[in-house]
Amino acid sequence: MGENLALKNRMAELGLKQEELARQLNDALWDITGRPGDISARTVRNLLSGASRRPIGRTCAALSRVFGCAVEDLGFSAPSSMHHPPEDPVRRRNFLASTTGTAAAAIPLVKQRRSVGMSDVSRVAAGMNALVEADDRQGGNTTLEAAALEGRSRVLELQQRNASERVRRALYALAAEFTTIAAWSCIDLRDLDKAQRYLYESTTFAGLSQDAPTEMRVWVNMAMLAYQRRNWPEQLAAAQAAQASVAARRDPFFGSMGRVRVALAHANLGDVTAAKRSLGTAQEGLGRAAEEERPRWTAFYGKAELNHLAAIIQNRNGQFGDAEAMAHRALSKIPPAFSRNRALATCQLALAQLHQGEPEQATQTAASVFSVMDGAPLPGRLRTLIGDFHRDLFVLAPSTAYARDWADRMRDDWSRG
Repeated sequence: MGENLALKNRMAELGLKQEELARQLNDALWDITGRPGDISARTVRNLLSGASRRPIGRTCAALSRVFGCAVEDLGFSAPSSMHHPPEDPVRRRNFLASTTGTAAAAIPLVKQRRSVGMSDVSRVAAGMNALVEADDRQGGNTTLEAAALEGRSRVLELQQRNASERVRRALYALAAEFTTIAAWSCIDLRDLDKAQRYLYESTTFAGLSQDAPTEMRVWVNMAMLAYQRRNWPEQLAAAQAAQASVAARRDPFFGSMGRVRVALAHANLGDVTAAKRSLGTAQEGLGRAAEEERPRWTAFYGKAELNHLAAIIQNRNGQFGDAEAMAHRALSKIPPAFSRNRALATCQLALAQLHQGEPEQATQTAASVFSVMDGAPLPGRLRTLIGDFHRDLFVLAPSTAYARDWADRMRDDWSRG
């Protein structure tokens, strides 16, 4: 007879193994008839091998329910009792009664819903990647937050349909990703209480996904939220969780991402030695990381971003010359599309220059942030950093002409929020 390639391909698309398909077919029979099904993995093997090309009516009904299509589309011939218009409810009830031997007419029919497969996951993931790219360009905003929550709603709706374990885990990973994007947008806007609520939800979805990079991302964002709250012990705990994660243990790339967050937490806690040690291991780890395909959200992290974070750490440690060098290195490599990241690194450069006794040069550097953002609204994190520069400038050089010019520039451009 030959292998049933139509069924095999549909199973592969949905990520279904033989045992799992048998379970879903029995669940479908329970929904249809109110009685447990007795389809086994052996039955599925016969369907796949081509030994059974004309299954009995109840098996055909279950196949149609699980795959959301006619059994002919699965490479089978339906029994003659199924050859009637699907919208004829009387004949459908009669068919069910004849194929199950039960009073199926008394059981309400549930509207059939197509099973979810990896192609559905890919389509939703493409929308999620578009949101990541939008964040790269201009940072967090309320529109991005709303779009992320809408994406999460679509994913959770798909979770209500039939799906294999592989597909269901991928959907939970997407739910975590969308929720984390919403959280990150709130962090960028400094709506920190809402960001924390979203991250707690992300933690649940990431755990259900059992996807190591997704869990890593949530811990990194937890550390970043604590950083914004200036809760240094919590920042360290979240960063250490990221460093100890499965993704970090498996891949030096993720290990570097976790260690640099630990370094930043140590710097904020005033532990210069620990900060330098963790930064060094983060740099070594990234140097060992192989070039390979990783989730789209990781695109921000590489040598340029590591140098940017090193500039932050060294500014915190009071190593302003090293901070300036790292900021220059970061800016030479950050892609133009990452406007928000370029603006943040520019602020670190301005702070390093200011604290080395170069306030005029620092003021020119800080003013270029507005050009980098090219008229886009300034994310809350960036506005906070510019505010820090403004405060330090008027402590160190309050009466200079360039400080007054800076203040005028601030009044003109600060409204971009």
